[in-house]
Amino acid sequence: MTATKTAEARAAVLPQIADPSKIAPKDAREMTRLFFDQLSVLEEGTREYQYVRDTLIEMNVTLVQYAAWRFRSRGTGEMDDIVQVGIIGLIKAIDRFELTREVEFTSFAVPYIVGEIKRFFRDTTWAVHVPRRLQEARVELAKATEQLRSRLGRMPTTLELSELMSLPERDVIEARKASNGYTSASLDAAITSSEDGEAALADFIGVDDVALELVEDFHALAPLIAQLDERERRIIHMRFVDELTQAQIGKQLGISQMHVCRLLNRVLGKLREGMLTSP
Repeated sequence: MTATKTAEARAAVLPQIADPSKIAPKDAREMTRLFFDQLSVLEEGTREYQYVRDTLIEMNVTLVQYAAWRFRSRGTGEMDDIVQVGIIGLIKAIDRFELTREVEFTSFAVPYIVGEIKRFFRDTTWAVHVPRRLQEARVELAKATEQLRSRLGRMPTTLELSELMSLPERDVIEARKASNGYTSASLDAAITSSEDGEAALADFIGVDDVALELVEDFHALAPLIAQLDERERRIIHMRFVDELTQAQIGKQLGISQMHVCRLLNRVLGKLREGMLTSP
């Protein structure tokens, strides 16, 4: 008898559990050790291996529920979402646990579960608005990705994810893109540039150019200035182009500084009104 057949024969003695999630925690602890013992001798990818692994997941969902309950006061996300995220941690723990560690599986698994839930809360605030259906698909996508990655030993393709999630490929692609909305990078984040060495992200982001607003103002102001009489245009030119003082302008025009002030106020008021009423 080959090693594979021997392993399959040993797995055949395992009880067929109709609903592993209904097993009491005390019984689940004993059954978990038995199933891990069988998992260690089965060939990965076989139907028997998958049955044992799936049963281990379902038997230990109560661990996830226990860990999720501790986060009930966070006020972010539905409890079902938190449990689903915790199951990802449970799956990681099952795939990495070895009986030779001589430690209870519960002690080994809880840090994985809690770590995954904490990561969920860390990333749970969306940086941009994303439709609710895509927010929900994010958790399912993460779970499906981890399951297939553990089973296949590589990152799954879009087609493989769509088959497992029972979603069209376009929805899987959309969910992946939407996941990017969870986080945003700091403008102070350092990035590497081959030419200039290290630089901040903000160095590559454009800013509003105040001078562009002046261009628009000049275009709107030009026809209004053209409507002024010659002396008004001359006063505007001397004050704002030649930058002369009111006293200097008065000396050139042969009028008092007070008269220049009144003329400037009248001209500026006329231009201001024209700017506010122009389309």
